[in-house]
Amino acid sequence: MPRTLRLAPEWRATLLTRQDLPADTLALAPFLIGKLLIHASPEGMAGGRIVETEAYPPGDAAGHGFVGETRRNRSLFLAHGHVYVYRAYGVAWMLNVSSEAAGTGAGVLIRALEPLIGLELMRARRPQSAPRDLARGPGRLASALAIDPAIDGTAIGARGPIVLADDGFKASVGRSARIGISRNAERRWRYFLRGSAYLSGPRSLNA
Repeated sequence: MPRTLRLAPEWRATLLTRQDLPADTLALAPFLIGKLLIHASPEGMAGGRIVETEAYPPGDAAGHGFVGETRRNRSLFLAHGHVYVYRAYGVAWMLNVSSEAAGTGAGVLIRALEPLIGLELMRARRPQSAPRDLARGPGRLASALAIDPAIDGTAIGARGPIVLADDGFKASVGRSARIGISRNAERRWRYFLRGSAYLSGPRSLNA
């Protein structure tokens, strides 16, 4: 199967398979910064460049895998490179990628994107949002990309619905404490694209 994704006449990217992804949470989270993420939904493709992630490695008390495998979090225990979707605070869906060997519950939360693909579709889903805010934060991102439990447990790859690709972009990656948690809050397991205008969280964390 061809691994070249043509996004525009002069804009091509290499599709990433699960085998291209590090099978280690603290390696995967920074690896994803600068990569392209696309949701190929029945309405069309929408996505952009990943500019912010958070790692929740094995044994992390703030991670959903800490309590062991349950019906709700079973996708987190799949081999690395599977989609895990959950609802936060009963309000917004969150998009995560499983990040360890099968049977180990750990993942990377995709916190923010720079919107680049399917902009009209994203604007239709978030009509009141400024361009900068279409996917700035994990709840907004999920709304703009129409992320829901229907894709929970699916594998990342060329057949979708979640596609990752590398267009050669060179990312300068920063790191900070994670956002909005109380356990292990001091851990510097949030990664971000330095200088991006599409980051969530306070400016003090984005330097």
